[in-house]
Amino acid sequence: MNVYFRGIALLVVTLAASILGAEQFTIFPDRKELRSPDGQYVVHSVDHVARPGEFTGVFRTLIVEEVSTGRVRKLYDYVGHVAVAWSGNDFIIVTDYVNKKTSRAIVFPVAPDRDGLVVDKTQLIPLLPEQQQVHLEQNDHVFVEASGVEGRALKLRVWGYGRRDGAGFRYACQYDLVLGTAVCE
Repeated sequence: MNVYFRGIALLVVTLAASILGAEQFTIFPDRKELRSPDGQYVVHSVDHVARPGEFTGVFRTLIVEEVSTGRVRKLYDYVGHVAVAWSGNDFIIVTDYVNKKTSRAIVFPVAPDRDGLVVDKTQLIPLLPEQQQVHLEQNDHVFVEASGVEGRALKLRVWGYGRRDGAGFRYACQYDLVLGTAVCE
């Protein structure tokens, strides 16, 4: 299973860096930290601290640390592997490989007063025209991968395969972070 996730993650790294000019993706938990381009922040992957009654040893947690103050903010709990990159100095973009059949894209503003946004298959379906919806609905392997933030657009790579598209399908999408709309080509 780890080989599968690493293979997918390496594909994300290669495509995002070459096609969209995004910052280099780092695979967590394989790597322990990722500095922002300006060096003011560091993303870390740490063991999840479980509360009483929670499972232990399963989850990891992504945190962001402000280097000058040592202030830490929790971003996200995950299982398995995530591909993480900085988009400029303002956004942390993540692709969470949930399992062998799906992934979701997450964007975290560095500003602590703003919430992160998760975009997955379920959220994209109602935003797309019917001729694109069917690819997401009728295939059992659908991956939504973050590749960068440009202005107010979260750039996504959406691809998959299954009973409808045995040879697969691929879309380059933009999700408007303000309006909550999406356009895919």
